[in-house]
Amino acid sequence: MKKSLISLCFALLSLTVVTTACSSDDSNVENTKQQKSTLNLSFTGVDIESVSNLTIEFLETNSGAKGEKIITESKTATVLDKGSYKISINGTVILKNGEKVEVGGNGAVDLVQEEQNAVIHLIIKAFSEDFIIEEVFFTGVKTLEGKNYNNGRYFKLTNNTDKVLKTGGLLICQSEFNTTLNHNVTPDIKSDAFAVQAVLMIPEAHSKDVQPGDFIVIADIAQNHNQPNIPAYDLSAADYEFPNLDNPHLGQVDNPAVPNAVVIYSKLNYNMFFLHNQGAESYAIARFPQGLSVENWIADYTYDYEYLNKAGNITKKKTLKVMNTWILDGVNSAITEKWIHNTLDASIDSGWTGCGKIESDYTRFGKTIRRKVVGKMENGKNLYKDTNNSTIDFTRDAEASLKNGIVH
Repeated sequence: MKKSLISLCFALLSLTVVTTACSSDDSNVENTKQQKSTLNLSFTGVDIESVSNLTIEFLETNSGAKGEKIITESKTATVLDKGSYKISINGTVILKNGEKVEVGGNGAVDLVQEEQNAVIHLIIKAFSEDFIIEEVFFTGVKTLEGKNYNNGRYFKLTNNTDKVLKTGGLLICQSEFNTTLNHNVTPDIKSDAFAVQAVLMIPEAHSKDVQPGDFIVIADIAQNHNQPNIPAYDLSAADYEFPNLDNPHLGQVDNPAVPNAVVIYSKLNYNMFFLHNQGAESYAIARFPQGLSVENWIADYTYDYEYLNKAGNITKKKTLKVMNTWILDGVNSAITEKWIHNTLDASIDSGWTGCGKIESDYTRFGKTIRRKVVGKMENGKNLYKDTNNSTIDFTRDAEASLKNGIVH
């Protein structure tokens, strides 16, 4: 979620991420038996003159207790039960030039003392007048025999603007890192780029015009997946597909009537683009820069990183990156109990969504993440919520919009 009007980026937070439990007047969570701690929070950011309105959300990761606080100052003190907290910030600030902008930030803190201080850096949210991610169906379905059906997944991208948009050159990017595991890699490039493990591209040769409020579907296989024993969906009318014909174990069929989105990069065997069925990753859509070839991107946009592994040794890895300035929209996803951090910069998505509450939550199958509708466009099409905070922009565990087929 991203507005190219503003290119300012604030220094990335020295903490890490989202929601929690406040006590007394600051909280909807009460536990008088717990030991308390006073958390003194302050906020920084390049060129920020003052705070207009900030919503602070707290999540105690052990108990799952949540709380919220709204402030209009750059500092605040909150009394919390001692514990490990994820913190997310969303709101508006006034810049030194008088401009009011939307910001987001994430942090993490372990409250073990009676009083502790923490600073969260705020980042200006970047929005674009382009496609947004309306829906990602990554969970798949279970057959009536209880087996995983690994096909029939899709992305649904919507023109949430009042102008006609072209699909040629669009990228769909899958994160290198999981949202449920944080290796604390170095260097951390999140403020500048998105580390990717796989990227799809819609070729310019198959570009199509999309009217305001309309959408495109990019399916793994554009066929009718609904069978007597498989409660999947009819994706035969998808706009694009990305079948993997190189993997002999998948037996995928290429629909000749539907153009292919090309996998221009993948770290998986057989050059696969395959979605995690727990959604423990982040997704972004971007536009490939004009004048840049795929070959030059692969050669010039490598990302070498390392981290300390459990054995106490240094693990070194390499992948590719997509610059944040190319990104139009993004969403972080995770099962509720497993989420640890966001892999997208807070300027793109300062929240997170997902399907399922626990790792063994089989009710997630057949569910999807869908963006909320906030009204209608002049042409009667849906207008979707876009605040760069997927916690409030998306509905978790939603019913798939293509359950009854693709209807524009």
